[in-house]
Amino acid sequence: MEGQIIMSQKEVARISIIEKLLEKRIKQKHASKELNISIRQLQRLVKKYKREGANGLAHKSRGRQSNNKMLPTQEVKIIEIVAKRYYDFGPTFASEKLLENEGIKISDEKLRQLMIREHLWVTKKIKVKALHQMRDRRSKEGELVQIDGSPHAWFEDRGDSCCLIVYIDDATGMLKKLHFCDTETTNDYFITTKSYIKRYGIPGAFYSDRHGIFRINTKELNCKYIDENKGLTQFGRAMKELKIELINANSPQAKGRVERSNKTLQDRLVKELRLAGISTIKEANEFVTEFIKKYNKKFAVIPKSADNAHRALDSNIDLDIVLSKQYTCTISKELTVQYENKFYKIQTKRPAYTMKKQKATIIEKNTGEIEIIYKGNKLEYKVFEKQPKANAVLSAKELNIFLDDLFIQPAKNKVKPSDNHPWRTYNKKRELQTC
Repeated sequence: MEGQIIMSQKEVARISIIEKLLEKRIKQKHASKELNISIRQLQRLVKKYKREGANGLAHKSRGRQSNNKMLPTQEVKIIEIVAKRYYDFGPTFASEKLLENEGIKISDEKLRQLMIREHLWVTKKIKVKALHQMRDRRSKEGELVQIDGSPHAWFEDRGDSCCLIVYIDDATGMLKKLHFCDTETTNDYFITTKSYIKRYGIPGAFYSDRHGIFRINTKELNCKYIDENKGLTQFGRAMKELKIELINANSPQAKGRVERSNKTLQDRLVKELRLAGISTIKEANEFVTEFIKKYNKKFAVIPKSADNAHRALDSNIDLDIVLSKQYTCTISKELTVQYENKFYKIQTKRPAYTMKKQKATIIEKNTGEIEIIYKGNKLEYKVFEKQPKANAVLSAKELNIFLDDLFIQPAKNKVKPSDNHPWRTYNKKRELQTC
């Protein structure tokens, strides 16, 4: 409108300071300090103010269209691509994929505005979160590694739900290992830990939740296999042998770094697997190697110390043995040991009396292979009998086969006695005698 000048509050404040400067009430160095500009910039503003008045201090591009404004046709093209391929992506992740896969560069905020306008993104309200005291990151890489399992529909409707085991370094926030498996089990943690140690070395500590894999949650320490491991789980026993401290968090917030990483993975990794057309655990485990590199490039930070806390693996340690289930058993006088409803007959030329009632260690490897160790030596064995479980329901055929294996003949069907059999006539004779 003619006769009116639109100015910001910052520009209006400049007028009063320049007026003081022109009236010689303040010096240039004081005026430049108040305006937070250099003296040369102040001199240019004074010249424009003398020449044009207050209009000279107003921004010249105000009310004009930006030279960098996106064309409407380009906006339509981007919305079509997002609606087709990235309909459930967040603005930040979608802008990354547009640049990576489509060669289209657009800012996160611009894309967010477009997605909100087209109802592809719903703005989120800021929730009032409970405050938890922050814990400083460890200073060295490998000093503390947070581990956790994340059950989720990683393949959406293309496959069954499964679990992702996550190993993340506390000092750097780097993903160290990702391993897909059917469920969260001790064997899967053994497999992931073995791969981790071979790649990076032995870390100082693992930080986990209070899952039964990592700690004994029962008060009855006289349970089977607990006393012999001195109150440790199989994973805890293995970590003790490797001298890795196992720390159990008291709450999910305490291991927030891996929890937040799980949330990010459930958003980004699910969509990456969809774009790659992956729907099986085997394919996913091959895919995560490249995904980890991209993730760490974007989210990892530089540690406080350049030192690495990982230790080299002792050449005398056999990871296949340490990272496996181990149980102590007693050798019977027939030189047999029992494990998981199977009998293992030890094959040896040694006299039986030297081994009977002695302790041996049964090792179940991650592959399912069984080894029997006696005084540091591996024993040969033969599986010769399998017992049915007490609550197992066997068919008549299976029961007869099992009884034959035990050299017990099944009972034959009894012959039905005749009507004049003494057993049938006994009560009748007795009644006649009483009469």
